[in-house]
Amino acid sequence: MAIVACLLWSSAFVGVKIGLQYHTPFQFAGVRFTLSGLMLFFFFNNYRNYVAQIKEHWRFISLIGLLQTVIQYMFFYSGINLLPASIAALIIGSSPLFISVVSHFSFQNDKMNWLKTMSILLGVVGVAIISLGRSELPSGIKISLLGIALLLANNFVSGFSNVLVAKKPARLAPIVLSSSSLFFGGIGLIIISIPVEGYGVKSFAPEYFIALAWLSFLSAAAFTIWFGLLQRPGVKVSVLNTWKFLVPVAGAILSWMIIPDESPDLVSIAGMSVIASSLLLLNYSNRKGARLERENAKPI
Repeated sequence: MAIVACLLWSSAFVGVKIGLQYHTPFQFAGVRFTLSGLMLFFFFNNYRNYVAQIKEHWRFISLIGLLQTVIQYMFFYSGINLLPASIAALIIGSSPLFISVVSHFSFQNDKMNWLKTMSILLGVVGVAIISLGRSELPSGIKISLLGIALLLANNFVSGFSNVLVAKKPARLAPIVLSSSSLFFGGIGLIIISIPVEGYGVKSFAPEYFIALAWLSFLSAAAFTIWFGLLQRPGVKVSVLNTWKFLVPVAGAILSWMIIPDESPDLVSIAGMSVIASSLLLLNYSNRKGARLERENAKPI
């Protein structure tokens, strides 16, 4: 299920590129997430229970909506507008490293060890190879320190919100949390976008509605899957988020399939091989940790 969520997220880049031709960044993100929340609301089909859960946990839902949707995506869109695509992709792709650091200080059973550290660093190297290899840094463009700071803040907010979701109240269903936080967070982004960006809507083309519908669906599905996985007993936040290294891999493969000018190259394949090695090392680390836990649990 983690792989499914990552595959969904990897398909977002093309849709976002289409949508931003018609909408300002914050406004487009707000519309997208508001629709995502509504999709899940109608899918839930038990409105009395839905409203009861929101009333009981509205403070927690508001916090996740503020962090995961409003603040994180404001950092995300502001940061990528100040940086070359390759550098932005590299920083965003290294988010599992930052999430692991946050988890290390938040959970007793999710500490970093040398195998997990090596796995995550290998994943970051793989992302760097794919990101920098597929997009050369344009000459004459200065790297914006503000852009870097905003994307690093995006990574830390993502880590903090993942930790909060993992600790969420047991009676709050993942689908209710993702639906309500996306909806209210999306409304918040729309409200913020009007004084910040103005009302910059152009005439719409059919491709815009197709992109918006797909982005709304993938956000609804991916966040619900992810929140559900974070809630599962025994799932470690750092280990789960390491699977996000698949996002640039799947994104590269999709671009080869969809974009006419894109084709496989040795640099991208080398980066994918490094990421595959990092996931194999992570799997070995998990199996070793599980074996040690079973041995320690045996009566003496």
